[in-house]
Amino acid sequence: HGGVRRKLNMHSALRRQVLRNLTTDLIKYGRLETTMPRAKELRRLADKMITLGKRGSEHDRHQIEAYLYQPKAVVPLLMDTYAKRFADRPGGFTRVIPIGNRKGDHAPMAVIEILN
Repeated sequence: HGGVRRKLNMHSALRRQVLRNLTTDLIKYGRLETTMPRAKELRRLADKMITLGKRGSEHDRHQIEAYLYQPKAVVPLLMDTYAKRFADRPGGFTRVIPIGNRKGDHAPMAVIEILN
């Protein structure tokens, strides 16, 4: 029914917001601690954003600004810092390191970081 569909969309909208926020923070700070499933999903999005920053066209800049929060802080990092750092690298800009389980709910935790 309609109620069920709306509930699923709310869930996916929240999930999308969480991932946008995590992607923004990862690019801004270079390193995050989160759950393993989130880290694996985040790796895909962060690599995509860095690839857009490397290509560096005006359209790529608009795509980055549309997806990430705080574009004034993050876009220069992507277009300048990370684009130069990964100029010769075709992909795989992030690393996920498992760090054991969280104390409260025993969720598998990981550190995700952008490579140097």
